[in-house]
Amino acid sequence: MISPIVTVFADAHPSDGSLVEALEGGAVLVFPDLDFPFSDFETRFVERPFADGKAKNVNIRGEAAELRGAAGTEEEKEALRQLLIRYRRFSGELVERYLPAYAGKLSLAGTSYRPFEVDQRKLSWRRDDTRLHVDAFPSNPIGEKRILRIFRNINPSGQPRLWRVGEDFGSMAEKFLPKLPGYSPLSARLLAGLRITKSRRSEYDHLMLHLHDALKQDLDYQASAPQADVRFEPGQTWVTFSDLVMHGAMGGRYMLEQTAYLPVAAQARPETSPQRILAQKLGRPLR
Repeated sequence: MISPIVTVFADAHPSDGSLVEALEGGAVLVFPDLDFPFSDFETRFVERPFADGKAKNVNIRGEAAELRGAAGTEEEKEALRQLLIRYRRFSGELVERYLPAYAGKLSLAGTSYRPFEVDQRKLSWRRDDTRLHVDAFPSNPIGEKRILRIFRNINPSGQPRLWRVGEDFGSMAEKFLPKLPGYSPLSARLLAGLRITKSRRSEYDHLMLHLHDALKQDLDYQASAPQADVRFEPGQTWVTFSDLVMHGAMGGRYMLEQTAYLPVAAQARPETSPQRILAQKLGRPLR
């Protein structure tokens, strides 16, 4: 089954938990009519990229919301920082209103401004985000947390953000798990001791990193696996668990993104998490 796309309008009242159920089941929730206006000053941020070019995104992190990767005058950088702070608040309010079961349980992480066209250059296969993949962070182990992402297309000229989404996580895992190398607790402790990773990499983190790489490296799978093209129009906001939904970014520029972490235990149905799906496929708890 391909990840479903669920459209949610601003006047929805999800008190029955249906949106949480859809999200945890591998859906992408699309909100076509949520308001996030730009001031006259802020419109410059969708007229040209305000990025230093050293990284593909501009972002803020932490309580201090330090801005990284931006270009422009000091006034423009501060205005962009405030825009990202406002988007972080917008994302939190979206969760409180439409996913109330997660209110107070999510932790908001980085917030990014993505002004560049999706990179179609001949990158290394590992860095090529046009290939179907699930999100995993090499230096930042997740363990018993989920990766929830909230995106918004802010393109001013009508250009959609183009994605493709793949088959359900469990079906993909059955194909690739037998090919993955085994987990070494000793290696995980060594990586953490050398500060290559921010904390000890769990077996789940190990498997997800290798799934990320195996998916991207397998060109036959990329071409023939069940998948569907999706368009996110300007003004649309979409939300998904990017560790569960296979996705590839195929086109578009000018986007805002918020990353958040949710403990598996805080899910309505923890058994739908990739952590529990992988354990079920292996027939044992993960280490």
